[in-house]
Order: sequence, then C-alpha cells, then structure tokens
Amino acid sequence: SVLISKYRDRMMRTFILILVAFCFGQNPPQFDGKRAMDLLITQCAFGPRFPGSSGHTQMNKFMENFLYPLSDSLYIMDEKISHPYERRYITLTNYLSRYNVDAAYRIMLMAHWDTREFADQDLNPENRSLPILGANDGASGVAVLLTLAEILHTLPPLNIGVDLLFVDGEDMGKSGDPDKFGLGTQAFAKHVPEPRPQFAICIDMVADQEQHFPIERFSLQQAPDIVQSIWTLANDLGYPQFENRIGPAVMDDHYYLYKYAKIPAIDIIDFEYPNKDVNYWHTLQDIPENCSTESLEAVGTVMTHFIYKVDEEHK
Repeated sequence: SVLISKYRDRMMRTFILILVAFCFGQNPPQFDGKRAMDLLITQCAFGPRFPGSSGHTQMNKFMENFLYPLSDSLYIMDEKISHPYERRYITLTNYLSRYNVDAAYRIMLMAHWDTREFADQDLNPENRSLPILGANDGASGVAVLLTLAEILHTLPPLNIGVDLLFVDGEDMGKSGDPDKFGLGTQAFAKHVPEPRPQFAICIDMVADQEQHFPIERFSLQQAPDIVQSIWTLANDLGYPQFENRIGPAVMDDHYYLYKYAKIPAIDIIDFEYPNKDVNYWHTLQDIPENCSTESLEAVGTVMTHFIYKVDEEHK
C-alpha cells in the first residue's frame, strides 16, 4: 500500500541519515530565500484566500498536494464553525505536518494561510471593502514553513520531533473584537495531537523589505527562554534585525495557542510594514512586489539553524 511503502522509504532514509550523522555530524542545511519567494508568489497567484473564496479553495488543494509527500504524517483538520459575524457556518482547514513522529520531545512552528477579506486599513476608503492579497500577512510565514517542510523531508531531525502547523481563519476578526481572530488556532487548541509540542514559534509578516523584529510582549511573557535563544542565535548568525528591545503586544495565533492549549508560544513578526511611516498591513499594497527574498531567507535561516541546534542538544 501507499502508506506502507511511504513508511518503509522514510525508515530507510532515516537510517542512512543517522549513519551519516554518526560519522560526520548533521550540519544545518541552507535555507533558500528564492525558493521561499517562489512559494509566496505561488500562493498569491491563487488570489485572496479568505474562507469561502475561490483562492481559499485552490490553496486548500495546493497545501494537501504539497505537504502529503513531504510529511511523515499529515493531519488535515476540517473545523466547522459559526461565522463570526454572519448567520451561517464556515469550514476552516488546519494542516499539521509532522516529522520524526515517534519523538517525545517536539517543537512546533506555525503560520496562518488565510488572508483578510477586507482591506480595512487602506488609505483609500473605496478599497476598504475589497480583499487583500496577503503576500506578507499570510503568504510569507507559510512560504517559510513550506520551504522548511522540504528541508525536513530531505534531512529529518534525528532526536526531536518537528510539527509544522498551518492554521486557517486567523484574520476574520474586526478591530476591537480580538477573540474573533485566530479562529483556526482556537479550534486546533481543543484537540492538539499527542505528543504535544514543548513550545511553538509563530511566523507572521516576515517578508518586509525593511525588516525589524522587536521582541513581542506576549512572547516574552509566555516563553522568555525561547525568545532569548532565538534572538541570540539570530544575532550570532549576523541578523541584527532581531532587535533586543520590547515591541508591541500582538494578539495573533501564538496568543490563542497559549490561552487555550497552554502551549508556550512566541511570535516573530514585523508589524511595521514597511516602516513606522508607511503601512501596507491590511491594504491592497500587501503584494509580492513589496516583499523581500532576503528577508525570507533571514528568517528561514534562523529557523533552520534553530531546529537543528535543538536537535543536536537532545542527542
């Protein structure tokens, strides 16, 4: 059967990699920022990807086809929920791609794959009823995780498990109504598969051309050791955009994961897109042309080094 041959292939690949690692060690592979940018553009080619849209349907099919051959196991979690503002039901789909499924010690990286239905921050009032493309707010975090999925398939972790969580329905809320955001994560938190991750890293809005990552406030409260480890590693790798200062508190998926599942979680997010004077967030200007290959590569490189660093620490 397909599942048996897939398991056999994975076991053989893992055996060979363990043998190589025993002899030579397992160094972090290179993260390809161009590959991540191509995946960002691919997502945007589907159009806006809010629940109920054509782009959402196309992205759903793409995610399953992309992740299934790469994952050691793939959970596809359809969640039927009430629409937050309309009298109807909607279906959200979360994807959990797992690597080294037998490992008890696990870490999780997460990103939301949906986009916002309304460009409510656009400077032109006529645009505020239109959906955004979500190149940075949505596609950038997913592009990093999809690239990591390819890396983890090629070079599986030997000692830890890694979970990649792609959540839906993050961006359906309205200003002043925080609990209507992160709906996919809130649903996922009710039935997190065992073994649960020790902590999670949320990656959101990371393709900014003028990249700055202050330490998000909830992250510091929820998982200060993970913040320190990642920011120190990033600086050691030569990425000063991971700044040793406290930024604003952001209520997104990492906040809801901790609130409802009690999994410590941090957020890597550049909320000033592209800077404090100009903002493309939740506007029609959130397009691939305003995103950066180098920025995707910076975040992806830090995450790749972090994963294999933790894996080495748990030999």
